[in-house]
Amino acid sequence: MVRSAENYEMVCNHVERYIGPVAGVFQEIVSDNLSIDIIVSAPTTKRNFYTLVTYGMSELPMTVPEGAEEYRYSELMICLPPTWKISDEAFKDERNYWPFRALKTLARFPHEHRTWLHLGHTLANEEPVKAYSEDVKFQGMLLSLPDIEDKQGFFNLMISSDKVVHFFNLIPIYQEEMDYKLKHGMEALFAKLNKVGTDDVVNLKRKNSCKKVLGLF
Repeated sequence: MVRSAENYEMVCNHVERYIGPVAGVFQEIVSDNLSIDIIVSAPTTKRNFYTLVTYGMSELPMTVPEGAEEYRYSELMICLPPTWKISDEAFKDERNYWPFRALKTLARFPHEHRTWLHLGHTLANEEPVKAYSEDVKFQGMLLSLPDIEDKQGFFNLMISSDKVVHFFNLIPIYQEEMDYKLKHGMEALFAKLNKVGTDDVVNLKRKNSCKKVLGLF
């Protein structure tokens, strides 16, 4: 698929305006009909963590339900601690690479399955479900609104009169949290996560907000 150089530049400029300077881009050399690149914004004094943003997901429209046509185009992001190892060499270890793999997998998901991704959606890691790597217990992702100073400005990037790209942050979650969301809904899960202090930055030691204790939540 032919990339739009103009759209790519607009996304990069958008990241620099709202998040910080682009330190590099991990470009996908070999891919199917949809290439997913990862734009990397390095830690700054204001945002002391890495911010990874996909580019490529919005090259094609998602298959949205009637009435949600304005959300046909999206990109995804995830935030990592400033100590995270980010390099081609480090990525040979899945413990370093799994957030990148998750971004690429989820960015392709709606196009491969003719569906869409939106706020509050959860997706399990593979089938049968398993942890992302040997040192984490997260088994899925939750889409949330990014915690950016100008949330509205960042969330909506107008490419053209009929194309607006929206940006969603990925929060790694546990199996129990995915189950809880399916049973009680998106708002209930966000309330649980807020209670344990979840934010945009991946915390490998984050408490499981829905861990069962003596059979109760």
